Parts: sequence; structure tokens; C-alpha cells
Amino acid sequence: MKNFYQLSLIGLIILSSCNDKINQGGEPEEVIPVPVSEVEFKAHSISPNFLKLTSEFSSVDVYPILSSEDQLEESPNFIYGSMADGAGLLKNEDGTYTLINNIEADFSIARITFDKTFKPVKGEYILNAIATVATAQCSGSLITPEEHGFGPFYLSGGEWGGSSNGVFITDPYKDPVTAFAAEMLPAFGQWVTENAVLIGQDAFPGKTVAFIGDNQGENDIPSGQLGMYVGDHGDLRNGKLYGLQVTDENIMYEMDMEEGKSYPVEFVELGERLLEDIDEEAKNKGVMGFSRVEDLDWRRGSAKNNREVYFCVTGRDKPDLHGKGTISGRVYKVVLNEEDPTKAGTITCVLDGDILGGKAESFHSPDNILVTENYAYIQEDPNGISGADKEHFARLYQYDLKKRTLKTVLECDQLAAIEQGYGTTKSWEITGMIDISETIGEDNSFLLITQNHGWVKGGFTDPAANPDVSRSNEGSMLYLIKGLDR
Repeated sequence: MKNFYQLSLIGLIILSSCNDKINQGGEPEEVIPVPVSEVEFKAHSISPNFLKLTSEFSSVDVYPILSSEDQLEESPNFIYGSMADGAGLLKNEDGTYTLINNIEADFSIARITFDKTFKPVKGEYILNAIATVATAQCSGSLITPEEHGFGPFYLSGGEWGGSSNGVFITDPYKDPVTAFAAEMLPAFGQWVTENAVLIGQDAFPGKTVAFIGDNQGENDIPSGQLGMYVGDHGDLRNGKLYGLQVTDENIMYEMDMEEGKSYPVEFVELGERLLEDIDEEAKNKGVMGFSRVEDLDWRRGSAKNNREVYFCVTGRDKPDLHGKGTISGRVYKVVLNEEDPTKAGTITCVLDGDILGGKAESFHSPDNILVTENYAYIQEDPNGISGADKEHFARLYQYDLKKRTLKTVLECDQLAAIEQGYGTTKSWEITGMIDISETIGEDNSFLLITQNHGWVKGGFTDPAANPDVSRSNEGSMLYLIKGLDR
């Protein structure tokens, strides 16, 4: 099933003046097809909604559309598996939709088909734990002709578990019969990879520029690095690899950078490609280490916007890291040189969760991030950081890129989940948020995922994804969100 990459023609609006001209014997004006979305905003899951909106966002609508306990009509044996994570949505030629979705704890990638009304009807696995050598597929991103000038492809990060650390590339329409076979991108290098993301093609015409988030965590020195791949347009295999270096001689550790202040950066070339070798070379060359780089994204809109890259550092509370790496978490912005991505740019900590009384003081391990033209949506994966301001369940935040204000959109309602027999107080994770507005033809529309750790209602590993079905308490839920600003 091929992707059409444009909204399908569902209906026509014919201007009345056109009919008037026909009636008057004149030449009719050209009939302009106007796409009409058939998407219905409604709940499809048998699981309740466990997301609680704040009062400021009470007009937003939240619909649970798929959970691990649901059964899809065209694939009744499919299980929406353990800890769903990164995702990407495509519209198909026949008006249906395809969601590519990492299933982190089952070390696999699922493909879920939605009908024209956006009801999930079929699920299958296109990459399984055999293919990934039991390596977790964490966040993910699409490559599309609209944004990148080639594709479609799906990138996912091989992070924990098995030995396949690095960047996976998958054909979204891959035959599930070949789910045991994976392809990786050696030129992107091996990292403790959370995600790899290509920025928009307008940022550097003629080039493909990608960023890799390294989720490496050590107990004595911040060691997560921000990698960058640069190749010719459409080339993911023969380019060069770089690491971000802060060139201000007064900055040794990430905590030397103050919130709101910009610092000069460059990207230094790395010759190694294997995990331990890259880490050693990067440290020797002065590549900045962060306390676990998590997800990253780029700003939509103009070419200038496309050269803004945002990433989350989730934080790590270890005594020898205090004063070196963030504890509660940070969000950074990198502004790339407009002529050459490797040359002089800047980095700014835009949100610092360790500042008491600061605008991000409630941060508890920011993990995933989605960036639109005007906002960044930051998703939490609480890691047990202490402090009264941290004692809440996973939250979704909205950061206004222009006003530089931070608001809480919603929080996981785990107390309701406990009351209804869906789990314990073990903190869930909010993740996998993507903007689907243009894909489905409905503005201000998003998908959002929760990893429901401690869900006790049943076994949630599909043997087609992972033969080891022992992970029975890590359910997933997929939500359709309507009404958030872009």
C-alpha cells in the first residue's frame, strides 16, 4: 500500500459563480477540489481515559483510541504491546492511515492501520525482537518527501537491552513476513540511542542533517552526547559524524550553563563509529556531556526555524554528578549556523528543572519532546527525584517558544487508574507525542502515548513481537488529542 502524501479528495466544493457562468452561457471557472476530512473524534478503546487536563486547557478534547487490552477487528490476535513509544503517521492512497509505533519493552516496531474515520482496525509487527537482538526501540521519527525531500522511512533508536545500539531505518510498508530482518545506519554511529531526527530540508539545501540523542548515563561525569550526521541530500550512509562542543572556555560541565543565557558551540568531527570508541573519542575532543540526552526535535516553519533544534536532558540524581549534570532535567535549544551546521552556533538552556522557584521547578525527568512552529510539548518519565515540587505523576507541558512561558497541559490520573483496577502507583510515562494535523486534515490534532507501568490487568506482549511474553505489567495506551495550539 503506497503513501499518497496528500489529503485524499473526499468531496468537492463548487463555487456558485461557476454555475452562474454556465447558466449564462459563459466559460465555467475551474473547479477546485477541497479536501474534506472524514476523521471522527471519538473514543475507540475499551480502556478509560486516564489523562487529567488542567483548568487552563479544559477546552481540549482527549480520546483513548487504542490500548493493550483492545482487540482489533481485522487482527484479533494482535496485542498493542509493552511500553509503546516513538511513532509516525502516514496517510495512504485509499484514505486510510498507517501508524508506525515503537514498542519499547518488546524490542519491536508495530504497524497499525486506521480506517478513514481514524478508527484502529488492524495491527501487525514489522520489526521484532529477533531483528533488533532484543534492543529497546525508544523514540522514533519519520522521513517524508514533504519535510525532507525523500522517503518515506522510519528511524528508531536502539537504546537499552540488547547489543544493537544505534539507529534503525525501516520501510513503513515493510512486509511483516520479514519482521526478523533489520537494517541499521552505521554512518550514524553507535550510541545509547534514544532517537535520531532529520531536520527540515529547507534548513540546509542540498544537505541531509540529522541529530542523534545519546542517553548514556554514568555516575561520576555527564556522558550523554548530542551527535550530528551530515550527508548529501538523501544520503544516510556516506556522510560524516560530529559531536557538539561548547567552545566557551569557562564551560566544563552542562551545569556551568545558566538558564536563558546562550553559549557558543561548534560540532567536531568524529572518526569512530562503535559505541565505546565514539564515547572515548568524543570525551577526548571536548564534546559536551549531558546527564542523559533523551528525545529531540526541530522547529517547524521557515528555514530559519528549521535550524533550531530542541532536546531534553532527563537528569540523574547521583552524588558525584551534583554540580556537573542536571538532576531534575533540562531542555536545551541549539541554533545552527545558517551557512554550515558544523560551524559556530549557540546553545541555550531554555528550561532548568533544578532552579527552585524557577518556571520549570516542577520538572520531573523531561523525556520526550515535540516541537511545532510556536510551541514545544515536553513529556515526563518520572525517575524518582525527591522534592515537594516533584511529587506528581507524569505531566505534559506546553512551552511557548516566543513568550518563553511554561504551562502544564495534563497529568496522568493514576489514582483513578488504581480505583478502577488498572495498576499501582508506579509512575507511568507520557511519550510518543506527534502532530498529525496536516496528515489528517484537522488542525490542532495530536497523538499521545502513555506507558502504563504496573498495569495488572493481563499479559501485554505479542509473541509476534517478542517470543518472551513474560512482561505482563507494562501496558500501553494511545490517545487522540484535539484542541492544542500548534
